[in-house]
Amino acid sequence: MKTNSIDLIIFGVYLLMVLAFGLSFYKKKRSAKGFTTGEGRLPTWTLGMSVFATYVSSISFLALPGNAFLKDWNGLVFSLSIPLAAFIAVKFFVPLYRKLDSESAYFFMEQRFGAWARIYASACYLLTQLARMGAILYLLALPMHTLMGWSIPSIIIFTGILVMVYATLGGIEAVVWTDAIQGIVLIVGAIICLVVLIIDIPGGFGGFIEVASEQKKFSLGELGISLTEPSFWLILIYGFFINLQNFGADQSYIQRYLGAKTDKDAAKSVWLGSLLYVPVSIMFFMIGTALWVYYQSFPELLPAGMASDKVFPHFIVNELPVGLTGLLIAAIFSAGMSTVSTSINSSATVLLSDYYRKFSKTTVSEKASIGFLRLSSLVMGLLSIVVALAFNGVTSALDTWWALASIFSGGILGLFLLGLLIKNITPRTALIAVAAGLVFILFTSLLPFFGIAPIIHSNWVVVFGTLLIFGIGWGLSKLKS
Repeated sequence: MKTNSIDLIIFGVYLLMVLAFGLSFYKKKRSAKGFTTGEGRLPTWTLGMSVFATYVSSISFLALPGNAFLKDWNGLVFSLSIPLAAFIAVKFFVPLYRKLDSESAYFFMEQRFGAWARIYASACYLLTQLARMGAILYLLALPMHTLMGWSIPSIIIFTGILVMVYATLGGIEAVVWTDAIQGIVLIVGAIICLVVLIIDIPGGFGGFIEVASEQKKFSLGELGISLTEPSFWLILIYGFFINLQNFGADQSYIQRYLGAKTDKDAAKSVWLGSLLYVPVSIMFFMIGTALWVYYQSFPELLPAGMASDKVFPHFIVNELPVGLTGLLIAAIFSAGMSTVSTSINSSATVLLSDYYRKFSKTTVSEKASIGFLRLSSLVMGLLSIVVALAFNGVTSALDTWWALASIFSGGILGLFLLGLLIKNITPRTALIAVAAGLVFILFTSLLPFFGIAPIIHSNWVVVFGTLLIFGIGWGLSKLKS
Protein backbone atom coordinates (compact mmCIF):
# COMPACT_ATOMS: atom_id res chain seq x y z
CA MET A 1 0.00 0.00 0.00
CA LYS A 2 1.44 3.38 -1.02
CA THR A 3 0.59 6.41 1.11
CA ASN A 4 2.04 9.76 0.03
CA SER A 5 1.42 13.08 1.71
CA ILE A 6 1.37 14.95 -1.62
CA ASP A 7 -1.44 12.75 -2.94
CA LEU A 8 -3.39 13.20 0.28
CA ILE A 9 -2.94 16.97 0.17
CA ILE A 10 -4.14 17.14 -3.45
CA PHE A 11 -7.15 15.00 -2.65
CA GLY A 12 -7.94 16.86 0.58
CA VAL A 13 -7.69 20.29 -1.06
CA TYR A 14 -9.97 19.10 -3.85
CA LEU A 15 -12.64 17.92 -1.40
CA LEU A 16 -12.50 21.20 0.54
CA MET A 17 -12.78 23.20 -2.70
CA VAL A 18 -15.80 21.20 -3.87
CA LEU A 19 -17.49 21.55 -0.51
CA ALA A 20 -16.81 25.29 -0.33
CA PHE A 21 -17.96 25.80 -3.92
CA GLY A 22 -21.15 23.85 -3.33
CA LEU A 23 -21.93 25.70 -0.10
CA SER A 24 -21.41 29.05 -1.85
CA PHE A 25 -24.82 28.51 -3.47
CA TYR A 26 -26.57 28.41 -0.12
CA LYS A 27 -29.27 31.07 0.12
CA LYS A 28 -31.44 31.69 3.16
CA LYS A 29 -34.27 33.13 1.05
CA ARG A 30 -34.33 30.53 -1.71
CA SER A 31 -37.65 29.54 -3.28
CA ALA A 32 -38.66 25.91 -3.69
CA LYS A 33 -38.55 26.38 -7.46
CA GLY A 34 -35.04 27.79 -7.16
CA PHE A 35 -34.01 24.73 -5.14
CA THR A 36 -35.41 22.26 -7.67
CA THR A 37 -34.98 23.92 -11.10
CA GLY A 38 -32.87 27.03 -10.57
CA GLU A 39 -35.97 28.96 -11.75
CA GLY A 40 -35.06 28.16 -15.37
CA ARG A 41 -31.95 30.34 -15.46
CA LEU A 42 -29.11 27.81 -15.60
CA PRO A 43 -26.53 28.09 -18.45
CA THR A 44 -26.75 25.54 -21.24
CA TRP A 45 -23.16 24.30 -20.99
CA THR A 46 -23.42 23.65 -17.24
CA LEU A 47 -26.67 21.72 -17.73
CA GLY A 48 -25.04 19.68 -20.50
CA MET A 49 -22.02 18.92 -18.34
CA SER A 50 -24.41 18.02 -15.52
CA VAL A 51 -26.23 15.53 -17.79
CA PHE A 52 -22.84 14.10 -18.71
CA ALA A 53 -21.66 13.94 -15.09
CA THR A 54 -24.91 12.23 -14.10
CA TYR A 55 -24.08 9.50 -16.62
CA VAL A 56 -20.42 9.27 -15.59
CA SER A 57 -20.69 8.18 -12.00
CA SER A 58 -18.13 6.03 -10.22
CA ILE A 59 -20.11 3.19 -11.83
CA SER A 60 -18.54 4.36 -15.09
CA PHE A 61 -15.17 5.38 -13.71
CA LEU A 62 -14.47 2.13 -11.86
CA ALA A 63 -17.00 -0.48 -12.94
CA LEU A 64 -16.60 0.02 -16.70
CA PRO A 65 -12.80 -0.48 -16.59
CA GLY A 66 -13.43 -3.37 -14.20
CA ASN A 67 -15.90 -4.88 -16.64
CA ALA A 68 -13.48 -4.47 -19.57
CA PHE A 69 -10.65 -5.98 -17.51
CA LEU A 70 -12.76 -9.01 -16.57
CA LYS A 71 -14.48 -9.52 -19.94
CA ASP A 72 -14.45 -7.47 -23.14
CA TRP A 73 -16.14 -4.37 -24.63
CA ASN A 74 -19.64 -5.86 -24.63
CA GLY A 75 -20.75 -3.31 -22.03
CA LEU A 76 -19.76 -0.44 -24.34
CA VAL A 77 -22.73 -1.28 -26.58
CA PHE A 78 -24.91 0.29 -23.87
CA SER A 79 -23.35 3.69 -24.68
CA LEU A 80 -23.94 3.29 -28.42
CA SER A 81 -27.70 3.45 -27.83
CA ILE A 82 -27.54 6.87 -26.19
CA PRO A 83 -27.62 9.08 -29.35
CA LEU A 84 -30.87 7.50 -30.57
CA ALA A 85 -32.48 7.90 -27.14
CA ALA A 86 -31.23 11.51 -27.04
CA PHE A 87 -32.82 12.23 -30.43
CA ILE A 88 -36.20 10.99 -29.18
CA ALA A 89 -35.77 13.03 -25.99
CA VAL A 90 -35.11 16.25 -27.88
CA LYS A 91 -37.97 15.57 -30.29
CA PHE A 92 -40.66 14.59 -27.78
CA PHE A 93 -39.68 14.62 -24.11
CA VAL A 94 -38.12 18.07 -23.75
CA PRO A 95 -41.13 19.94 -25.25
CA LEU A 96 -43.57 17.78 -23.25
CA TYR A 97 -42.07 18.46 -19.83
CA ARG A 98 -41.40 22.13 -20.43
CA LYS A 99 -45.09 22.62 -21.23
CA LEU A 100 -46.28 20.95 -18.02
CA ASP A 101 -46.71 23.20 -14.99
CA SER A 102 -44.88 20.92 -12.60
CA GLU A 103 -41.32 20.22 -11.47
CA SER A 104 -42.19 16.54 -11.14
CA ALA A 105 -41.66 14.09 -13.99
CA TYR A 106 -44.58 12.04 -12.69
CA PHE A 107 -47.24 14.74 -12.83
CA PHE A 108 -47.73 13.64 -16.44
CA MET A 109 -48.58 10.13 -15.22
CA GLU A 110 -51.32 11.48 -12.97
CA GLN A 111 -52.76 13.58 -15.77
CA ARG A 112 -53.12 10.52 -17.94
CA PHE A 113 -54.02 7.76 -15.46
CA GLY A 114 -54.74 9.22 -12.05
CA ALA A 115 -52.94 9.41 -8.70
CA TRP A 116 -51.98 5.71 -8.55
CA ALA A 117 -49.76 6.05 -11.65
CA ARG A 118 -47.92 9.04 -10.22
CA ILE A 119 -47.25 7.30 -6.90
CA TYR A 120 -46.23 4.03 -8.55
CA ALA A 121 -43.78 5.69 -10.95
CA SER A 122 -42.29 8.00 -8.32
CA ALA A 123 -41.82 5.11 -5.86
CA CYS A 124 -39.99 3.10 -8.52
CA TYR A 125 -37.79 6.11 -9.19
CA LEU A 126 -36.90 6.55 -5.51
CA LEU A 127 -35.96 2.86 -5.18
CA THR A 128 -33.81 3.07 -8.31
CA GLN A 129 -31.98 6.13 -6.99
CA LEU A 130 -31.25 4.45 -3.68
CA ALA A 131 -29.71 1.47 -5.51
CA ARG A 132 -27.75 3.82 -7.77
CA MET A 133 -26.41 5.95 -4.93
CA GLY A 134 -25.49 2.85 -2.96
CA ALA A 135 -23.44 1.41 -5.83
CA ILE A 136 -21.69 4.72 -6.39
CA LEU A 137 -20.76 5.34 -2.76
CA TYR A 138 -19.42 1.80 -2.50
CA LEU A 139 -17.25 2.21 -5.59
CA LEU A 140 -15.98 5.56 -4.32
CA ALA A 141 -14.68 3.87 -1.20
CA LEU A 142 -12.43 1.40 -3.05
CA PRO A 143 -9.50 3.69 -4.03
CA MET A 144 -9.44 5.41 -0.64
CA HIS A 145 -9.43 2.01 1.06
CA THR A 146 -6.43 1.02 -1.03
CA LEU A 147 -4.65 4.34 -0.47
CA MET A 148 -5.26 4.90 3.22
CA GLY A 149 -6.17 1.51 4.56
CA TRP A 150 -9.32 2.96 6.08
CA SER A 151 -12.29 0.62 6.29
CA ILE A 152 -14.71 0.74 3.37
CA PRO A 153 -17.75 1.39 5.65
CA SER A 154 -15.98 4.41 7.22
CA ILE A 155 -15.20 5.91 3.81
CA ILE A 156 -18.77 5.33 2.61
CA ILE A 157 -20.16 7.18 5.63
CA PHE A 158 -17.69 10.08 5.28
CA THR A 159 -18.30 10.53 1.54
CA GLY A 160 -22.08 10.24 1.88
CA ILE A 161 -22.16 12.96 4.52
CA LEU A 162 -19.90 15.24 2.46
CA VAL A 163 -22.12 15.09 -0.64
CA MET A 164 -25.26 15.31 1.46
CA VAL A 165 -24.15 18.61 2.98
CA TYR A 166 -23.77 20.65 -0.21
CA ALA A 167 -26.69 18.96 -2.01
CA THR A 168 -28.95 19.70 0.97
CA LEU A 169 -27.92 23.32 1.43
CA GLY A 170 -27.10 24.43 -2.13
CA GLY A 171 -29.99 22.96 -4.13
CA ILE A 172 -29.97 22.33 -7.87
CA GLU A 173 -27.61 25.25 -8.62
CA ALA A 174 -24.92 23.77 -6.36
CA VAL A 175 -25.51 20.35 -7.93
CA VAL A 176 -25.33 21.53 -11.56
CA TRP A 177 -22.33 23.82 -11.16
CA THR A 178 -20.32 21.30 -9.14
CA ASP A 179 -21.31 18.67 -11.74
CA ALA A 180 -19.81 20.87 -14.46
CA ILE A 181 -16.51 21.34 -12.63
CA GLN A 182 -16.34 17.70 -11.57
CA GLY A 183 -17.08 16.57 -15.14
CA ILE A 184 -14.02 18.45 -16.38
CA VAL A 185 -11.83 17.02 -13.61
CA LEU A 186 -12.85 13.43 -14.32
CA ILE A 187 -12.23 13.75 -18.08
CA VAL A 188 -8.74 15.17 -17.48
CA GLY A 189 -8.00 12.46 -14.91
CA ALA A 190 -9.12 9.64 -17.20
CA ILE A 191 -7.05 10.96 -20.13
CA ILE A 192 -3.92 11.19 -17.98
CA CYS A 193 -4.41 7.67 -16.62
CA LEU A 194 -4.89 6.16 -20.09
CA VAL A 195 -1.77 7.90 -21.42
CA VAL A 196 0.32 6.66 -18.49
CA LEU A 197 -1.01 3.12 -18.95
CA ILE A 198 -0.25 3.01 -22.68
CA ILE A 199 3.28 4.34 -22.09
CA ASP A 200 3.94 1.65 -19.44
CA ILE A 201 2.73 -1.25 -21.60
CA PRO A 202 5.57 -3.01 -23.45
CA GLY A 203 5.38 -1.91 -27.08
CA GLY A 204 3.28 1.13 -26.26
CA PHE A 205 0.01 1.65 -28.16
CA GLY A 206 0.91 -0.91 -30.81
CA GLY A 207 1.67 -3.54 -28.18
CA PHE A 208 -1.59 -2.75 -26.42
CA ILE A 209 -3.65 -3.21 -29.60
CA GLU A 210 -1.80 -6.40 -30.60
CA VAL A 211 -2.14 -8.24 -27.28
CA ALA A 212 -5.73 -7.16 -26.68
CA SER A 213 -6.79 -8.05 -30.23
CA GLU A 214 -5.29 -11.53 -29.99
CA GLN A 215 -7.41 -12.26 -26.92
CA LYS A 216 -10.53 -10.63 -28.43
CA LYS A 217 -10.70 -8.07 -25.62
CA PHE A 218 -12.25 -5.53 -28.02
CA SER A 219 -15.21 -7.78 -28.81
CA LEU A 220 -18.62 -6.12 -28.58
CA GLY A 221 -20.29 -9.47 -27.95
CA GLU A 222 -21.88 -12.20 -30.04
CA LEU A 223 -24.24 -10.97 -32.73
CA GLY A 224 -26.81 -13.71 -32.19
CA ILE A 225 -29.91 -13.16 -30.05
CA SER A 226 -29.72 -15.01 -26.74
CA LEU A 227 -32.16 -14.94 -23.85
CA THR A 228 -29.54 -15.87 -21.27
CA GLU A 229 -26.23 -14.44 -22.53
CA PRO A 230 -25.27 -10.72 -22.83
CA SER A 231 -24.99 -10.58 -26.63
CA PHE A 232 -24.42 -7.42 -28.66
CA TRP A 233 -28.13 -7.06 -29.39
CA LEU A 234 -29.18 -7.65 -25.80
CA ILE A 235 -26.96 -4.85 -24.47
CA LEU A 236 -27.94 -2.52 -27.34
CA ILE A 237 -31.67 -3.06 -26.82
CA TYR A 238 -31.35 -2.94 -23.04
CA GLY A 239 -29.31 0.27 -23.32
CA PHE A 240 -31.90 1.86 -25.58
CA PHE A 241 -34.74 1.06 -23.18
CA ILE A 242 -32.81 2.25 -20.11
CA ASN A 243 -31.66 5.45 -21.81
CA LEU A 244 -35.15 6.10 -23.12
CA GLN A 245 -36.36 5.69 -19.55
CA ASN A 246 -33.62 8.05 -18.33
CA PHE A 247 -34.58 10.80 -20.77
CA GLY A 248 -38.33 10.23 -20.60
CA ALA A 249 -39.15 9.25 -17.03
CA ASP A 250 -36.13 10.07 -14.84
CA GLN A 251 -36.63 13.03 -12.53
CA SER A 252 -32.96 14.05 -12.54
CA TYR A 253 -33.00 14.57 -16.33
CA ILE A 254 -36.37 16.29 -16.37
CA GLN A 255 -35.14 18.84 -13.82
CA ARG A 256 -32.36 19.76 -16.20
CA TYR A 257 -34.86 20.30 -19.02
CA LEU A 258 -36.72 22.69 -16.73
CA GLY A 259 -33.54 24.42 -15.57
CA ALA A 260 -32.76 25.70 -19.08
CA LYS A 261 -33.84 29.15 -20.24
CA THR A 262 -35.50 27.98 -23.47
CA ASP A 263 -36.56 24.77 -25.22
CA LYS A 264 -33.62 25.17 -27.58
CA ASP A 265 -31.18 25.48 -24.69
CA ALA A 266 -32.66 22.39 -23.04
CA ALA A 267 -32.21 20.42 -26.27
CA LYS A 268 -28.59 21.59 -26.58
CA SER A 269 -27.84 20.46 -23.04
CA VAL A 270 -29.21 16.98 -23.81
CA TRP A 271 -27.05 16.66 -26.92
CA LEU A 272 -23.94 17.97 -25.17
CA GLY A 273 -24.23 15.62 -22.21
CA SER A 274 -25.23 12.50 -24.12
CA LEU A 275 -22.78 12.83 -27.02
CA LEU A 276 -19.88 13.65 -24.70
CA TYR A 277 -20.50 10.45 -22.75
CA VAL A 278 -19.95 8.15 -25.74
CA PRO A 279 -16.24 8.92 -26.37
CA VAL A 280 -15.56 9.14 -22.64
CA SER A 281 -17.08 5.70 -22.05
CA ILE A 282 -14.88 4.35 -24.86
CA MET A 283 -11.92 5.77 -22.97
CA PHE A 284 -13.01 3.94 -19.80
CA PHE A 285 -13.17 0.65 -21.67
CA MET A 286 -9.74 1.34 -23.15
CA ILE A 287 -8.43 1.86 -19.62
CA GLY A 288 -9.88 -1.48 -18.52
CA THR A 289 -8.38 -3.34 -21.46
CA ALA A 290 -5.05 -1.56 -21.04
CA LEU A 291 -5.04 -2.63 -17.38
CA TRP A 292 -5.54 -6.24 -18.48
CA VAL A 293 -2.64 -6.01 -20.96
CA TYR A 294 -0.44 -4.27 -18.40
CA TYR A 295 -0.97 -6.93 -15.75
CA GLN A 296 -0.50 -9.68 -18.32
CA SER A 297 2.95 -8.20 -18.82
CA PHE A 298 3.60 -7.65 -15.10
CA PRO A 299 1.48 -10.28 -13.29
CA GLU A 300 3.58 -10.04 -10.14
CA LEU A 301 2.22 -6.51 -9.55
CA LEU A 302 -1.41 -7.66 -9.17
CA PRO A 303 -2.49 -9.50 -6.01
CA ALA A 304 -4.02 -12.90 -6.76
CA GLY A 305 -7.78 -13.11 -6.68
CA MET A 306 -8.39 -9.33 -6.70
CA ALA A 307 -11.95 -8.40 -7.72
CA SER A 308 -12.16 -6.69 -11.12
CA ASP A 309 -13.71 -3.50 -9.68
CA LYS A 310 -10.62 -3.07 -7.46
CA VAL A 311 -7.98 -3.42 -10.19
CA PHE A 312 -8.16 0.20 -11.39
CA PRO A 313 -7.93 1.63 -7.84
CA HIS A 314 -4.98 -0.72 -7.20
CA PHE A 315 -3.20 0.63 -10.29
CA ILE A 316 -3.95 4.25 -9.39
CA VAL A 317 -2.58 3.89 -5.88
CA ASN A 318 0.44 1.68 -6.59
CA GLU A 319 1.62 2.45 -10.12
CA LEU A 320 0.91 6.11 -10.89
CA PRO A 321 3.55 8.77 -10.14
CA VAL A 322 3.20 10.84 -6.97
CA GLY A 323 0.65 13.61 -7.45
CA LEU A 324 -1.23 11.84 -10.22
CA THR A 325 -2.61 9.38 -7.67
CA GLY A 326 -4.21 12.22 -5.76
CA LEU A 327 -5.57 13.73 -8.99
CA LEU A 328 -7.07 10.42 -10.16
CA ILE A 329 -8.73 9.71 -6.83
CA ALA A 330 -10.13 13.25 -6.97
CA ALA A 331 -11.44 12.46 -10.47
CA ILE A 332 -13.13 9.29 -9.21
CA PHE A 333 -14.73 11.25 -6.40
CA SER A 334 -15.83 13.85 -8.96
CA ALA A 335 -17.62 11.15 -10.93
CA GLY A 336 -19.40 9.73 -7.92
CA MET A 337 -20.18 12.89 -5.99
CA SER A 338 -21.82 14.55 -9.01
CA THR A 339 -24.24 11.65 -9.52
CA VAL A 340 -25.04 11.18 -5.83
CA SER A 341 -25.77 14.89 -5.39
CA THR A 342 -28.04 14.80 -8.45
CA SER A 343 -29.93 11.79 -7.08
CA ILE A 344 -30.34 13.42 -3.67
CA ASN A 345 -31.73 16.64 -5.15
CA SER A 346 -34.07 14.92 -7.62
CA SER A 347 -35.34 12.48 -4.99
CA ALA A 348 -36.09 15.37 -2.63
CA THR A 349 -38.01 17.08 -5.45
CA VAL A 350 -40.09 13.93 -6.02
CA LEU A 351 -40.85 13.60 -2.32
CA LEU A 352 -41.97 17.23 -2.14
CA SER A 353 -44.08 17.30 -5.30
CA ASP A 354 -45.48 13.79 -5.45
CA TYR A 355 -46.03 13.17 -1.75
CA TYR A 356 -45.83 16.14 0.62
CA ARG A 357 -47.66 18.74 -1.47
CA LYS A 358 -50.01 16.19 -3.00
CA PHE A 359 -51.22 14.70 0.26
CA SER A 360 -51.09 17.82 2.41
CA LYS A 361 -54.57 18.97 3.40
CA THR A 362 -53.49 22.61 3.36
CA THR A 363 -51.45 24.72 0.95
CA VAL A 364 -47.75 24.17 1.61
CA SER A 365 -45.88 27.46 2.12
CA GLU A 366 -42.54 28.28 0.51
CA LYS A 367 -40.83 28.09 3.90
CA ALA A 368 -42.33 24.67 4.60
CA SER A 369 -41.40 23.47 1.10
CA ILE A 370 -37.75 24.49 1.51
CA GLY A 371 -37.62 22.89 4.95
CA PHE A 372 -39.07 19.66 3.58
CA LEU A 373 -36.67 19.65 0.61
CA ARG A 374 -33.69 19.92 2.92
CA LEU A 375 -35.04 17.32 5.34
CA SER A 376 -35.82 14.83 2.57
CA SER A 377 -32.37 15.45 1.02
CA LEU A 378 -30.89 14.54 4.38
CA VAL A 379 -33.01 11.39 4.68
CA MET A 380 -32.21 10.18 1.15
CA GLY A 381 -28.53 10.80 1.75
CA LEU A 382 -28.58 8.73 4.94
CA LEU A 383 -30.50 5.90 3.27
CA SER A 384 -28.02 5.84 0.41
CA ILE A 385 -25.23 5.27 2.93
CA VAL A 386 -27.11 2.26 4.31
CA VAL A 387 -27.54 0.80 0.79
CA ALA A 388 -23.85 1.42 0.00
CA LEU A 389 -22.84 -0.56 3.09
CA ALA A 390 -24.97 -3.44 1.76
CA PHE A 391 -23.00 -3.35 -1.54
CA ASN A 392 -19.75 -4.10 0.27
CA GLY A 393 -18.49 -7.50 -0.91
CA VAL A 394 -20.39 -7.93 -4.20
CA THR A 395 -18.47 -9.59 -7.06
CA SER A 396 -19.29 -6.96 -9.71
CA ALA A 397 -20.89 -3.66 -8.76
CA LEU A 398 -21.83 -3.00 -12.42
CA ASP A 399 -23.70 -6.30 -12.83
CA THR A 400 -25.39 -5.87 -9.45
CA TRP A 401 -26.45 -2.32 -10.30
CA TRP A 402 -27.84 -3.36 -13.69
CA ALA A 403 -29.85 -6.16 -12.07
CA LEU A 404 -31.29 -3.85 -9.42
CA ALA A 405 -32.08 -1.18 -12.02
CA SER A 406 -34.06 -3.73 -14.01
CA ILE A 407 -36.12 -4.69 -10.96
CA PHE A 408 -36.73 -1.24 -9.49
CA SER A 409 -37.53 0.39 -12.82
CA GLY A 410 -40.78 -1.56 -12.50
CA GLY A 411 -41.67 -1.08 -16.14
CA ILE A 412 -42.40 2.64 -15.67
CA LEU A 413 -41.19 3.24 -19.22
CA GLY A 414 -44.04 1.04 -20.47
CA LEU A 415 -46.56 3.09 -18.48
CA PHE A 416 -45.03 6.33 -19.74
CA LEU A 417 -45.19 5.16 -23.37
CA LEU A 418 -48.83 4.15 -22.92
CA GLY A 419 -49.64 7.65 -21.72
CA LEU A 420 -47.68 9.29 -24.49
CA LEU A 421 -48.69 7.14 -27.48
CA ILE A 422 -52.10 5.53 -26.74
CA LYS A 423 -54.61 8.36 -26.54
CA ASN A 424 -57.76 6.35 -25.80
CA ILE A 425 -56.41 4.13 -23.03
CA THR A 426 -58.26 4.24 -19.71
CA PRO A 427 -56.69 4.35 -16.22
CA ARG A 428 -58.14 0.89 -15.46
CA THR A 429 -56.59 -0.62 -18.58
CA ALA A 430 -53.23 0.96 -17.74
CA LEU A 431 -53.42 -0.44 -14.22
CA ILE A 432 -54.09 -3.97 -15.52
CA ALA A 433 -51.14 -3.67 -17.91
CA VAL A 434 -48.80 -2.43 -15.18
CA ALA A 435 -49.90 -5.19 -12.77
CA ALA A 436 -49.19 -7.86 -15.39
CA GLY A 437 -45.80 -6.36 -16.19
CA LEU A 438 -44.87 -6.07 -12.52
CA VAL A 439 -45.75 -9.73 -11.88
CA PHE A 440 -43.48 -10.73 -14.78
CA ILE A 441 -40.63 -8.51 -13.54
CA LEU A 442 -40.79 -9.81 -9.99
CA PHE A 443 -41.15 -13.44 -11.06
CA THR A 444 -38.20 -13.44 -13.44
CA SER A 445 -36.00 -11.35 -11.12
CA LEU A 446 -36.57 -13.34 -7.93
CA LEU A 447 -36.07 -16.87 -9.32
CA PRO A 448 -32.35 -16.99 -8.42
CA PHE A 449 -33.16 -16.20 -4.77
CA PHE A 450 -35.07 -19.50 -4.61
CA GLY A 451 -32.23 -21.48 -6.18
CA ILE A 452 -33.89 -21.60 -9.61
CA ALA A 453 -31.84 -20.78 -12.70
CA PRO A 454 -33.05 -17.57 -14.39
CA ILE A 455 -35.06 -18.13 -17.57
CA ILE A 456 -33.78 -14.91 -19.16
CA HIS A 457 -30.80 -12.62 -18.62
CA SER A 458 -31.49 -9.89 -16.05
CA ASN A 459 -31.12 -7.17 -18.71
CA TRP A 460 -34.02 -8.64 -20.68
CA VAL A 461 -36.31 -8.13 -17.67
CA VAL A 462 -36.73 -4.39 -18.15
CA VAL A 463 -37.09 -4.82 -21.94
CA PHE A 464 -39.75 -7.53 -21.81
CA GLY A 465 -41.44 -5.90 -18.84
CA THR A 466 -41.79 -2.63 -20.75
CA LEU A 467 -43.01 -4.35 -23.92
CA LEU A 468 -45.49 -6.46 -21.94
CA ILE A 469 -46.99 -3.42 -20.24
CA PHE A 470 -47.23 -1.49 -23.49
CA GLY A 471 -48.50 -4.48 -25.47
CA ILE A 472 -51.24 -5.40 -22.98
CA GLY A 473 -52.32 -1.78 -22.62
CA TRP A 474 -52.43 -1.24 -26.37
CA GLY A 475 -54.24 -4.55 -26.97
CA LEU A 476 -56.93 -3.96 -24.32
CA SER A 477 -57.51 -0.42 -25.56
CA LYS A 478 -58.06 -1.78 -29.07
CA LEU A 479 -60.58 -4.33 -27.81
CA LYS A 480 -62.60 -1.65 -26.05
CA SER A 481 -62.57 0.79 -28.96
